[in-house]
Amino acid sequence: MGSARSNTSDRSSSLQSRGYHITVDDGRDSFFALSIEDPTSEDAWLMSDTVVSLEEMR
Repeated sequence: MGSARSNTSDRSSSLQSRGYHITVDDGRDSFFALSIEDPTSEDAWLMSDTVVSLEEMR
């Protein structure tokens, strides 16, 4: 297994984050998502759906 390598020392820019409310199935369902991006690279991003409350996880 290979080891992970950090490139944080190679960059001087900061990360950007955005929140989204995404609607699917013609408005019948929706969820929230969070995106974290490096604005200097099209390949450096992470997007994750989120839970608004613990009750919605059950």
